[in-house]
Amino acid sequence: MITAEDIQLIVASGEGYNAEFKVSIPSKVKELSEEVCAFANAAGGVLLIGVSDANEIVGCGTFDNAKRSAIQHSLSEITPALQCSLNLVEVAGKTIGVIEVASGPKKPYVLSGAIYVRIGPNTQKLTTAEQMRDFFQQSDKIYFDEVPCPAFNPLTDIDLEVLTIFKLEANLSAAVSNEQVYINFKLYAEAQHFKNGAVLFLGSKPEQFIEKAMIRCIAFQGLDKRFIFDDHTFGGPLYHQFTKAMQWLRGKLNVAYDIEGQGSGPRKEIWEIPETVFKETIINSLSHRDYYDKGALTTIELFENRIEISNPGGLVSAIPMASFGKRSHSRNPLIFGLFSRMRLVEQIGSGIPRIINLMKEAALPAPLFQKEGMFTVTLMRPLKSREKSREKSREKIKALIKENPNVTIIEMSEIIGISIKGIEKQIANLKKEGIIDRMGADKGGNWKILIK
Repeated sequence: MITAEDIQLIVASGEGYNAEFKVSIPSKVKELSEEVCAFANAAGGVLLIGVSDANEIVGCGTFDNAKRSAIQHSLSEITPALQCSLNLVEVAGKTIGVIEVASGPKKPYVLSGAIYVRIGPNTQKLTTAEQMRDFFQQSDKIYFDEVPCPAFNPLTDIDLEVLTIFKLEANLSAAVSNEQVYINFKLYAEAQHFKNGAVLFLGSKPEQFIEKAMIRCIAFQGLDKRFIFDDHTFGGPLYHQFTKAMQWLRGKLNVAYDIEGQGSGPRKEIWEIPETVFKETIINSLSHRDYYDKGALTTIELFENRIEISNPGGLVSAIPMASFGKRSHSRNPLIFGLFSRMRLVEQIGSGIPRIINLMKEAALPAPLFQKEGMFTVTLMRPLKSREKSREKSREKIKALIKENPNVTIIEMSEIIGISIKGIEKQIANLKKEGIIDRMGADKGGNWKILIK
């Protein structure tokens, strides 16, 4: 139990994260319960009644049975139930009301349907869904990827190809059983149900169990979103979403090859924006996105002058704006850990600085970060990318026509990997410039190259 000497030390230190002062019993005793609820949801603390804001011990006067009963009744409204009570301590000849609160083992604690938390020396009521999700995650109570998914059956719903790749990249022997992998990497929740994170990472179709768990890649013509050039949505395990998104970008961006000094080895790809920038950004998006948010997908949007990569959920409140790029706090530590085991995640907290440095080394503008609502990374493309992208598609269309004058627009779309509307626009431009023409009817006719 707290002593008079303890109280004097607390008062001398002033209010803070673990200490709150009230000069007297408030007319609404619920104000005391709000402070207690906040302490229980944090690291615990002590509430002193009879201490002024100027850190003076003034005493709380007498506590009659009605006041004591009202306070105890208000405290009893906190759920789950808290073991705390009001005690009176004599300090320097004055009576101080003391309520000691331990950090609650059953967070979150709720009062009248609301969650109260301690932010520095103040108590704050959480009012938005995002604030509540962040609180749950930071209190180790409800990480989305730790929640069980009872509908998932590991015997039938696992993607065995990805599981094999995971074993290889994690330096596990092929002889290690699948069941041992599940146990060693803590993929089970209670009752042997797979956790959401395991479903996302190893499930063949996690989007069947977790809504919006996909990545959408969209290419636009021009600088805005009026004309869609190509649109693909990739589902499946997160590793496949990552590799398919990278493959989609490779087909859309300008990629040169360094063949000097390579000998008989593979050619070195030189992307217009460093490939590692996309790896870091996409892996971070899939690892840190807010999967509780069912209103949006992770998206990669490609414009003629930039690429925007977005995922639901802004910067978690555990990372102050001033610490952005210096500290790491994942909404989904299980997923982040599995990517790390595959060596797809580098040193924790170094991703943002690495992206910034790589863009600088490539003589490209610094990336832009939007940290609220949707977390978005904007990467500016080199100035000549627009012309190169157009020319690349035009040359592919001409090559296909030369090889097969009867090739259809649908076939061109499938082979080149852009939308039918995108093919139609390129063909219209080529016809307008007198480079190609259509001979005969739309059905049964063929293409002809006029200018070689």
